[in-house]
Amino acid sequence: MQHDALTEVLPLVPEPPRRRRRVVGWLLAVVLAGAAVAGGVVLVTRHRAAAKPKPVEAVEVATAKIERRDLSTTKSISGSLGYGAAHPLAGHSEATVTWLPSAGATIKRGKQLFRADDKPVSLFYGSMPLYRTITGENLLGRDVRIVLENLRALGYRTGTQPWVKGQKDGEAVLTKDLIAAIKRWQTNLGRPANGQIAVGDIEVLSGAVRIDAVSVQPGAPANGPLMSVTSTRKVITVDAEPADAATIKMGDRVTVTLPDDGTAKARVTSVSRIVATEEGTSAPKMAVSVIVDDPKKLAELDSADVRVDFPGRSAKDVLAAPIEALVALAEGGYAVQAPSGLVAVQTGMFADGWVEIRGDGLDEGTDLVVSS
Repeated sequence: MQHDALTEVLPLVPEPPRRRRRVVGWLLAVVLAGAAVAGGVVLVTRHRAAAKPKPVEAVEVATAKIERRDLSTTKSISGSLGYGAAHPLAGHSEATVTWLPSAGATIKRGKQLFRADDKPVSLFYGSMPLYRTITGENLLGRDVRIVLENLRALGYRTGTQPWVKGQKDGEAVLTKDLIAAIKRWQTNLGRPANGQIAVGDIEVLSGAVRIDAVSVQPGAPANGPLMSVTSTRKVITVDAEPADAATIKMGDRVTVTLPDDGTAKARVTSVSRIVATEEGTSAPKMAVSVIVDDPKKLAELDSADVRVDFPGRSAKDVLAAPIEALVALAEGGYAVQAPSGLVAVQTGMFADGWVEIRGDGLDEGTDLVVSS
């Protein structure tokens, strides 16, 4: 009776069928087997990793040595290649122009600049114009010296020069031999051989000239402006700001970069002290003339835009490192990575990828880490 009461209160759970028991048992076996295999794989993998550790790849560090060297900065200014400024040339004879040279022609010593009354007006080199007729034995003066030196340069025998009372340096005497040389020169030119050179028979300039432009036509009077001329040597003209021009001196060595990216060594031949304002701008400029050492480098160019690098500040015999060696510090300033560790440095001039540095323990030859 007691058993029956319990049965009523707690019903017995029916036993699962035999087939269902077999399926559950099979699934449990598969799960346990899978877990065992997975565990085995993990164990094997860990064992192999522990047996053969992966090597750490070495990181290559680029280094450079501190050098003792000179540093200098440059100032680059644009310039234009040409023949320099053109200057007017006027004739000085009471005659009619009968021939003129073409623009672009080069006239050298002894050659005709133009023809007046169908007679050649020759070019002589000198520092002053002819202002009187060269005539009369024993005439003394610097203009006589100009005639003497040009005839000698043209191959005429002028004899020896005496020293006369009151003669000054740079003067010469019109001797019989010099008069005879003048006559031979006149005969060769087709002029009357009278031994006299009148104002307007020659034009005296500082050297050979290139005809820039002709301003009159044949038939014009020969005693006025006739043409404009330039130097025969190609010149680079730089229009510099007054502050830059103040640091440039005649004779300074410079580097010119040409249109084909080639370079040429050059020198400053003049610095204008006259401030001029370019047309259309309000910025004043000063003209600086530059001539290259080797004219052959400009043989294929008559005009071009170029760049001229002028010397700036310089530092001599200083410790310098590549700029890539500098490490910017969070608190400001710079340091370098030396064999002893990070070293704070004071920087000086920066130039051409190098920087002047000073720091504790740093010296010529010290290896520094550089960024690659």
